[in-house]
Amino acid sequence: MDLGIEGRIALVAASTGGLGLAVATALAAEGARVVVTGRSLEKARQAAADLPGAVARELDVDDPDAPGRVIDEVAATLGPVDILVTNGPGPAPSTARATSAEAFEAAAARLFLPQQRMIAAALPAMTVGGWGRILAVGSSGVVAPLPGLAASNVARAALAAYLKTLAGEVAADGITANLLLPGRIATDRTASLDAAAAVRRGLDLETVQEESRSSIPARRYGRPDEFGAAAAFLCSERASYITGVALRCDGGLVPVL
Repeated sequence: MDLGIEGRIALVAASTGGLGLAVATALAAEGARVVVTGRSLEKARQAAADLPGAVARELDVDDPDAPGRVIDEVAATLGPVDILVTNGPGPAPSTARATSAEAFEAAAARLFLPQQRMIAAALPAMTVGGWGRILAVGSSGVVAPLPGLAASNVARAALAAYLKTLAGEVAADGITANLLLPGRIATDRTASLDAAAAVRRGLDLETVQEESRSSIPARRYGRPDEFGAAAAFLCSERASYITGVALRCDGGLVPVL
């Protein structure tokens, strides 16, 4: 299937590794002109060097001025951003009772506000062009809060509510806004969560991982490229009538429709 995004400008946040890099790789394979971003410009350049036609930009999501500045710079050098994929590292594991108000504020500052700023900066050009794709890399905690990840659950739910509201406002302008929710995908982040669970429960790592795999109907962790393929479709011309949805890529893990 031709996804119809050849030549489209796609900015992928936090794409020097993990799920972000998987999305960037899939979009580049479909002919999109990908902007790889990360806090380290050197790491962004290394990642971009492996993708056809990709370029690198430094983007620190903790700097409130960075999203608008980077999107303006991309527009001036490559053209307006057609596809925006928001992404970012999650906060440390914590329970609801043990998470302070300050920790919840920090999670929102990392997982909601930078994404909102990026979207706000990209929307005007998308509106003028009559075409745009906004996709947030989220978490299955949006639909079924994950034990021990209270700060992440709350902040990601805020982003989901924002995108659902936005989707209804911009659909008539040819712009879609969706979320892609990973389950247990084999990334460094998943490995660190497994290691933390092993320490917390006093178990060896392999036992924790086997328990996790057995809880997934597919009986395995997902591959990053499988997640990237789903993201590329949601960012495509072929997905023009899909908006305001939270699609899970989880091997059947979450037991709800």
